[in-house]
Amino acid sequence: MRALGRDDLPEAFTIDGVAYRRTRTVKHDFFAATGFYADPAGRPVVLKVGRAAKFLGWRLDWLGRWLCERELRFYRRFADLPNVPAVVGRVGPTGFVHAYVEGQPLSKDRPVPDGFFDQLDALVTALHARDTAYVDTNKPENILLGDDGRPHLIDFQISFDLHDLDDWPWSRWLLRRMQREDRYHLLKHKKKLRPDEMTKEEWERAERKSALIRAHRFFTRPYFLVRRRAFRKLRETGRLLPEGSK
Repeated sequence: MRALGRDDLPEAFTIDGVAYRRTRTVKHDFFAATGFYADPAGRPVVLKVGRAAKFLGWRLDWLGRWLCERELRFYRRFADLPNVPAVVGRVGPTGFVHAYVEGQPLSKDRPVPDGFFDQLDALVTALHARDTAYVDTNKPENILLGDDGRPHLIDFQISFDLHDLDDWPWSRWLLRRMQREDRYHLLKHKKKLRPDEMTKEEWERAERKSALIRAHRFFTRPYFLVRRRAFRKLRETGRLLPEGSK
């Protein structure tokens, strides 16, 4: 199931004359492998390599290339936003490198500063204004609490815009629905981590689950239960490191 099969991430690579060496492999999954690297001065970056290995005999490097180009499109679209890490360059046909964010994923074990979720809402609003839905706000590991106290978003692998489906009434409808789910999941995190900052209206919105979310949970809950338990075992044995940017 590993994106690179039996292969691991490269030990080193060079971009624009700067050499980077691997310091840590973060994760391997079906679609991509991710690792941390550092330049000679110790400055870290993140390498993400899309699917390159075959699956059941079928070549899927085309999928890795498509996912890489697609995610790069989002990173470059938001290059002017300081809360989205900058692209450093490409590595091979299915890999790209982005800046490392000093911080930690959202967690109930880490205090969230005042106003964090207001800033996060403003960031998501900026993405929405560019006809994009982040889609993956339900995963707290994709929302980083930076050492600067600000929110940062990583991993645009399943984000959605009008590029792939063109600008049609039905694709606009789908975009609006996904943007609505973005905000629902932000409120879910806020309710869990900073309930003291929730307004009455936000409490009401956080309690309203759409038909799309209910259907998604019904069909994916068995898979994620098994996946979560498997990942817990792998982390306990040190074969899988925690996700996030630090």
